[in-house]
Amino acid sequence: MTLQPRCEDVETAEGVALTVTGVAQVKIMTEKELLAVACEQFLGKNVQDIKNVVLQTLEGHLRSILGTLTVEQIYQDRDQFAKLVREVAAPDVGRMGIEILSFTIKDVYDKVDYLSSLGKTQTAVVQRDADIGVAEAERDAGIREAECKKEMLDVKFMADTKIADSKRAFELQKSAFSEEVNIKTAEAQLAYELQGAREQQKIRQEEIEIEVVQRKKQIAVEAQEILRTDKELIATVRRPAEAEAHRIQQIAEGEKVKQVLLAQAEAEKIRKIGEAEAAVIEAMGKAEAERMKLKAEAYQKYGDAAKMALVLEALPQIAAKIAAPLTKVDEIVVLSGDNSKVTSEVNRLLAELPASVHALTGVDLSKIPLIKKATGAQV
Repeated sequence: MTLQPRCEDVETAEGVALTVTGVAQVKIMTEKELLAVACEQFLGKNVQDIKNVVLQTLEGHLRSILGTLTVEQIYQDRDQFAKLVREVAAPDVGRMGIEILSFTIKDVYDKVDYLSSLGKTQTAVVQRDADIGVAEAERDAGIREAECKKEMLDVKFMADTKIADSKRAFELQKSAFSEEVNIKTAEAQLAYELQGAREQQKIRQEEIEIEVVQRKKQIAVEAQEILRTDKELIATVRRPAEAEAHRIQQIAEGEKVKQVLLAQAEAEKIRKIGEAEAAVIEAMGKAEAERMKLKAEAYQKYGDAAKMALVLEALPQIAAKIAAPLTKVDEIVVLSGDNSKVTSEVNRLLAELPASVHALTGVDLSKIPLIKKATGAQV
């Protein structure tokens, strides 16, 4: 059933008379017990009578609730007002077996234009709030626009800063890569040069070893040449004394040549050693051993004659050392009234010369035929 409760000129909590109309949907409950209650209440009554009973009940509750609310509460929150009426009236109509399905406020008005004045006031307030809202919105918009510009500038500055940082990082990374590439290139070049130097050193070592071997062979050939020359002299010289003297001279010259060659070889060896490493040192050591061996063999073969040649070669040097102080004397005057005495003194010194040499070197010059003959004749 549809009901339209209506309350005219009902004073609110503020004393303002309002007329309120509503629409309610109700029905008789179908539960057995509640249906029995409805039958008990409305037995013998028609539908209109039932509507009137329920309508009067709803209007009574509507009036009582209107007296507790303000106009603003009723007008502005109709749903809450209708809900309150429904909740208050539902127990009463329920005891009659009636259920309220829905209740809504249809209209609210007054005869003194209170609601229209309230609307005007509200309209003015709304207009005022709208103007204030517009001003505040414009102000906020300006502030927001300034903030947005500031944020934009901040973002732009941060973006520019990040771009600059990225460029700097890129340049730094690029420099680091370039430095690494240069280092690797330099290392590769250095490794190449070192390897080339090692190969050159190996080649030079091989060349030095070859030169050492050639020098050793040359020394051996020269030693054989000396031996051959010596034998040839022994075989071809007729007079023993001349042959002996010639042999000694050849031996001395050969020894001198050999010493020069050995000295050159030694100097060459020292220079080569400065350029070569352990292998060259070993090879030069072998060459030196071979030279000493050849020298020892030569001394062993010639025996006293070789020693005699060395002594005779050294005598001028010994005499030069002994006479060295006399080089500082401008003039020597011998005081003697007898010329034969000066001659005898000179002869005596010459006679004592072999003994002096024997005492210094261990070599007896008197055993040499030419020296013996000379000293015997007191030349």
